[in-house]
Amino acid sequence: MLPSNATKTAAFTLIELLVVLAILGLLSTLMATSVMNALTQGKVTVSLSNLRQLGTAMIAYSTDHQGNLPPSMSSNNLVRWHGSRNSVSEAFGASGGYLSDYLGEDQRIKQCPLLGSKAIKSGSFELGAGGYGYNGSYLGGGFIEGKHHPVTISSIGNLHQVIAFATTAFANKNGLQEYPFTDPYTAPSGGYALQPSTHFRANGKALICWADGHVSKEKPNKEDGPNYYGGDNAAHEIGWFGPTTDNGYWNPR
Repeated sequence: MLPSNATKTAAFTLIELLVVLAILGLLSTLMATSVMNALTQGKVTVSLSNLRQLGTAMIAYSTDHQGNLPPSMSSNNLVRWHGSRNSVSEAFGASGGYLSDYLGEDQRIKQCPLLGSKAIKSGSFELGAGGYGYNGSYLGGGFIEGKHHPVTISSIGNLHQVIAFATTAFANKNGLQEYPFTDPYTAPSGGYALQPSTHFRANGKALICWADGHVSKEKPNKEDGPNYYGGDNAAHEIGWFGPTTDNGYWNPR
């Protein structure tokens, strides 16, 4: 029995200390997750803005070229929608492309912040498009008599349902690389299966700019495509979205 003048000393039990530590750990995890989500959402906002700029540039190009949309590439493959190069043995630079004059003072495509360090440089055979891809298979036109014949914007009756640009990447044996086209399920000419290139890197969604200029976030469908270059599409969140009939949202007809 304690003397009447003794004071009791309050103390945490071991269980109470463990509970406090567990709560602090949980709060720390929640805070870190919240910060990461906020950072990711900021990057998504920037990337959507970049895509809007590309859509605006495409429409401005068509206004200056009798309604024709920009070609996907030149017949000698030295100029593409996004950039240019001096020889076919070089990588593309992010300037001198068909849309360059419509991309502000620096005339360059802005880099997607969501791609960042995910994309390899060594072993990449496509660079310069900032992590975005053009619907070149349809909007950019196919080769006819050695020249590209892109479609006219007036020939597309459902602009809001035709893909113009998307977040893209390509899976090869070295990892993930940039790729300047968002490819449909099959080649419009020949009908052979294409390797998917639409990249669902925005928390499992792809960022899309449609032919009318509006942007959206889209979830992948369950379609799985070939891996011609030894990569792994599923592991890198690369695939397609939407309907598959007649190449879905890629086909303007």
